[in-house]
Amino acid sequence: MIKVSVLYQNAEDKKFDMAYYCNRHIPMVKQKLGSACKRVDVDQGLGGAQPGSKPAFVAMAHLVFDSVDAFQKAFGPHADAIMGDIPNYTNIQPIIQLNEVKM
Repeated sequence: MIKVSVLYQNAEDKKFDMAYYCNRHIPMVKQKLGSACKRVDVDQGLGGAQPGSKPAFVAMAHLVFDSVDAFQKAFGPHADAIMGDIPNYTNIQPIIQLNEVKM
């Protein structure tokens, strides 16, 4: 099982529309990826390790797939539409990381 993590780094001059992300972008992504995407979690950053500090990331999404191949086959045909929607909710360049789920 793999997890695709999409991270949006926090910075002063950056914007992120969480309502759009949760209500429009993620449902569109789930629809396009279909049954290959087993689960999606969205996290909103609240703070850093020190009390009152800002979060390193304003938002994160974690999408679970059976394998890298399953992810690539599901994402590839829809990459332009999914990535093309990014300017509608943020001016942050997402960091994307593929992870093998161990536990």
